Amino acid sequence: MDWDNLRYFLELARSGTLMSAARRLEVDHTTVARRIQALEKEVGAPLFSRESGGHRLTEAGRRLQPQVEAMESAFQAVESTAPASQEGLSGLVRIGATEGFGTVVLAPQLALFAAQHPKLTIDLLAMPRLVHLSRREADIVISLERPARGPVVVTKLTDYTLRLYASKQYLAAHKPIKTREDLRGHTFISYVDDLLFSKELQYLDELHRPDTFALRSTSVLAQHSAVAAGEGIAVLPAFIAEKDSALKPVLRGQANFTRTFWMSMPAETKHLGRMQAVWNFLREAAEAQQSLLLPQNAEKSDGPGGAPQRPPRPRKQVL
Repeated sequence: MDWDNLRYFLELARSGTLMSAARRLEVDHTTVARRIQALEKEVGAPLFSRESGGHRLTEAGRRLQPQVEAMESAFQAVESTAPASQEGLSGLVRIGATEGFGTVVLAPQLALFAAQHPKLTIDLLAMPRLVHLSRREADIVISLERPARGPVVVTKLTDYTLRLYASKQYLAAHKPIKTREDLRGHTFISYVDDLLFSKELQYLDELHRPDTFALRSTSVLAQHSAVAAGEGIAVLPAFIAEKDSALKPVLRGQANFTRTFWMSMPAETKHLGRMQAVWNFLREAAEAQQSLLLPQNAEKSDGPGGAPQRPPRPRKQVL
């Protein structure tokens, strides 16, 4: 039985669509389809049912998957101890992260890391949506919510601070804001409620429900641009807003929020050298950026106006 056919089977079982599996395998989707057809001929039974939303495992496919996963684990263990694997990091590692954190914090750091390892390819998916580890959209995922289940390795990467911000131009042109009651009548910029990909983004429910919005966007970078243009007030990550000299915090000490980034990867790949190296680098990069992620004068609270408290630093996890 051809191992490559089994490898293609495993990617399609995990991703659910030919296109997603093809991206992971760096081939054309017709190649994936051809490999699956060849495997089904070898097995003598259909392994997938073709549906409008993708490919779903049949009973024969569900029986086959754990056996192929065991083969994959054995292959990866042999690969990681081969002499060639000691010559340097190589291969592809795809990282999924939230748009703001991926773009502002991770991208510069990962570019430097990749330059040090020319045989290693880093894909950064910095997107305003959840990147699914279970669908094999990425090898490592940094999310706002801790994965609740599945054979994954999970660690707390870092806390980060958010504040209410406005441009100096906006504040000069509008009535002063000294209390939360003063927020009434001001124009806000925020997320699109029915397109929120995480409940952790519902900051304004803890602070003030605005009467009007100048702009709502799925993109935190778009929100930042609108605030910098003087079009309204928004809750923004400090690691974005504090670098912009045109912005000022509003209600400092009364409108601070803390959220957490969680990092996860499949347990089956944790022993691979390139995965361990990237995983550890991401932890070190987050640790090195603590002054940006958690400004020294930030006040941690469960909501606005809480008692000041410095969040604990994430503990190092041994893979």
